[in-house]
Amino acid sequence: MDHTDPDARWLGAIVHGAFFVLLGSSFARFLSRDQGGARTGWVVALFAIFCLLYVLGHLLAPPPRPGLPPTGRHLVWLGSVTAVWVVLLALAPSATWCVMPLLFAGLHALPPRIAVPVAAVLTALVVLSEMRVADGPLNPNMVVAPPAVAAVATAVLVHLQRQGARQRLLIGDLVRTRHELAATERRAGVLAERQRLSAEIHDTLAQELSSQRMLLQAAERVWEADRGAAREHVRAAAGITSRGLAEARRFVHDLAPADLAERSLAQALAELARRESGPGLTVGFRLDGEQGPLPERVAAALLRIAQGALANVREHAAATRAALTLTWLDDQVSLDVADNGRGFEQTGQTEQGASRSSTRGHGLPAMRIRARQAGGTLTVESTPGEGTVVSAAVPLVVEEPAL
Repeated sequence: MDHTDPDARWLGAIVHGAFFVLLGSSFARFLSRDQGGARTGWVVALFAIFCLLYVLGHLLAPPPRPGLPPTGRHLVWLGSVTAVWVVLLALAPSATWCVMPLLFAGLHALPPRIAVPVAAVLTALVVLSEMRVADGPLNPNMVVAPPAVAAVATAVLVHLQRQGARQRLLIGDLVRTRHELAATERRAGVLAERQRLSAEIHDTLAQELSSQRMLLQAAERVWEADRGAAREHVRAAAGITSRGLAEARRFVHDLAPADLAERSLAQALAELARRESGPGLTVGFRLDGEQGPLPERVAAALLRIAQGALANVREHAAATRAALTLTWLDDQVSLDVADNGRGFEQTGQTEQGASRSSTRGHGLPAMRIRARQAGGTLTVESTPGEGTVVSAAVPLVVEEPAL
């Protein structure tokens, strides 16, 4: 029996207690009715050996855990104690009912195809022993009662074994399912975190590095002709480096964008428009409506969308003007990023702009993910030769988005 199971422990205690009670009563009956003759000493010795084997067997050769085959040591013990009982039964019929605890204490460890025949043989020996010592006419209960009791006991044992096997299979399936679910959740978490990291890098560090490269290339082109302009380009690149370093530090600590640390969303967008304006591209900002409080994650998402949209404008649109418009309504806040660039032709749900930006890994797909995570939506309107408008709308009262 499984001694780690409280139910198995008290069941084992009851079985062992029943064995010793029956053994004691059988020995007392032998002393009061059957003793006499030369065999008395042998019977007493066999009772002692029988008791000692039973105790040592459960200490040195315990039954296997449920679901495991019996060990060789346990089989040897079971065979030995059964053999001693058979000899004791032949010399002292008083030991007849000591067999019942053996059925529970030993045979439950055997597979049913072995336990059932063994139980049948032991029961037949009990019937023969009862018939041998019967006085007067044969009592039908001597023939019927032992098989009936043994049948019930064996049926209970077989049922418990099969039920235990089914439960172990079910528990095994549940454990495997739990492990698979945990592994799936870990994979989903890893993918979501990778997606978040890649989007953050695209919208912050990659954008800053791209701007630095353009400024340094411009400085290199005019270095000999206009040292003053070259130095301005280098100073601008150094400023971008400082902002990129601040973004990287906040990014590592999973904080809000650096532009939102001491500014409102409107102020951060105005600063972004100022920074992105330069030779060949003018970016303006307009606030419509009265700005109110906004959850930090929503403000961060809209700022990242604006950064990503302007990165696409600078690298793909060949635009000369772009405009950021933050509109505050009663029930939602929206951000529009419009440019007068080359535009692109939209095909169904998959825009060429998304495909074009995917060469760098993100772009419009990353903006859509950010809008969805903030509880809003993102739409894109574009026509070849007429520019592009990217619009993100987020309700002011939203439920937590599902990742």
